Amino acid sequence: MWIDTHCHLDAAEFAGEHEAVADEARGLGVSRIVIPAIGRANFGTVAALAAACTNGSYALGIHPMFVPQTDEADLLLLRAAIPAALLDARFLAIGEIGLDFFIPALTLSPLREKQEHFYIEQLKIARDFDLPVLLHVRRSQDMLLKHLRRIRVRGGCAHAFNGSFQQALQFIELGFKLGLGGAMTFTRALQIRRLATELPLSALVLETDAPDLSPAWLHPMRNSPAQIPQIGAALAGLRNVPVETIAAATTANALVALPRLAALY
Repeated sequence: MWIDTHCHLDAAEFAGEHEAVADEARGLGVSRIVIPAIGRANFGTVAALAAACTNGSYALGIHPMFVPQTDEADLLLLRAAIPAALLDARFLAIGEIGLDFFIPALTLSPLREKQEHFYIEQLKIARDFDLPVLLHVRRSQDMLLKHLRRIRVRGGCAHAFNGSFQQALQFIELGFKLGLGGAMTFTRALQIRRLATELPLSALVLETDAPDLSPAWLHPMRNSPAQIPQIGAALAGLRNVPVETIAAATTANALVALPRLAALY
């Protein structure tokens, strides 16, 4: 049994194939696919898609890369949407939220400050509803940690984590699991492979970020949640443990990171 803790199944690359893609993954043992929102325009889409797929679940949030097109009304709408979402067992978390300091325009004023504001306000929503978060982490580890220490939330997943070993330990101390996916399968990804090998197995979850971040054997083609078992096998190889050990541990870790998942089993 496997869990894909981060998959943009609603992306245009899957148009007309969403349910078939989810079914293919389920046939390979991927029991859950977590579909994060990226903004108010797809809140309804991810919820409907999770309902349409036997193994679907979802999160609601505003992605930092979409902050330039947002305003305060989006934050109000997100907060207002949570009580109803909590009645849906497939709703798991606030996400995808975070900070992106890789895209140059997002590192400059006023967008840098706007990103930070939206991140802070979404952390407050997660705190107020006692929900975990799905974090977008791109060259922003220290700033993310700064606000996580001030606004305590129920942990969650640090998606596509690629920070330092010391930063990884700080996220773990704050209750987060670290997401590993296709990047780990490239031999040149030395830092990520070191994290995959040396961090406690209890801190790791698997993800695809499909349709993006395809693993080495698929790159540059479209990624999909069906790749999770093979990604898990790659992690097993790095850690020199049985694949079954990785499947059991990463599934258990996902259930800890996203407690509402347990009700779906």
